[in-house]
Amino acid sequence: MNLPAANKIPDKLINAKIYKQGETELMGTADAEFPSLEYVTEALTGLGLAGEIETPVIGHFKSLGFKFKWNTVNEMATSLLYPEAHDLEVHASTQVYDAGTGKLANSPVKAFLRCLPKKGGLGKLEPGKKMDAETEMECLRIKMWIGGNLALEIDKLNFICRINGVDALASVRRDLGME
Repeated sequence: MNLPAANKIPDKLINAKIYKQGETELMGTADAEFPSLEYVTEALTGLGLAGEIETPVIGHFKSLGFKFKWNTVNEMATSLLYPEAHDLEVHASTQVYDAGTGKLANSPVKAFLRCLPKKGGLGKLEPGKKMDAETEMECLRIKMWIGGNLALEIDKLNFICRINGVDALASVRRDLGME
């Protein structure tokens, strides 16, 4: 007996492709790592507090590093080292298990990233092995859709921090005379 489709469990990444925006050519074969989202924090201390509390600065994040580890060095990988902003698009499909129906399904994930180059490695030379060339980028902007819905938008230069439809920096932009 099947239950109603209600308990959808995110399972794993099926696969993904990364493109330079506007390009149709695959960037190369690589592993990629999205940025870790770590807030800028400051310790809150003083009279009336029984200790120290690390509080986040609303909408402000530490370095947002996006990393590639390429199977081999290639022209697309080295093109990302040019000192200008690079717009990247990630198209992915994740697997979801529906505990109610017992069926597996897929769900789209799409991300747009505007990045500057930080570091590039050309890899190692070992016969019959991956070169593991690395490219590290700094994200200025990241916008991610999960299942077709905008889930995250962080734009450091335009004071945008939108998480599940709520912009944490909207009132800050007004305070700064930006709106």
